[in-house]
Amino acid sequence: MRSENYVAFFTVCGFFIGMIFSMVKFDGALNFLLSTLTITLFFYLFVHIVLIFFLSAKEIEDNLFNTKDYESISNEQIAEIKEREDKITTLLKSIHETKNKDIEGI
Repeated sequence: MRSENYVAFFTVCGFFIGMIFSMVKFDGALNFLLSTLTITLFFYLFVHIVLIFFLSAKEIEDNLFNTKDYESISNEQIAEIKEREDKITTLLKSIHETKNKDIEGI
């Protein structure tokens, strides 16, 4: 999800939370408006601060995490698991064949 979507979502959430808080707390129109806008502004600034820290942490993570090595190791492990599955499948087939021969022999 893009960062603009987070900003829009949290700004709208802040607006509605501000409206609910203002309805409960204040009777005057000016106080209602100011508290709603203040809470909305707080949510707007808060989500920007969170995104700044998240995006800078993501850039650091991208520098530390080598994707090519991870993919090559993952592909090797997947191939090894597939080979083991094939061995287990052949073993299970031989066990079932042995069972069937024993049952027929009785």
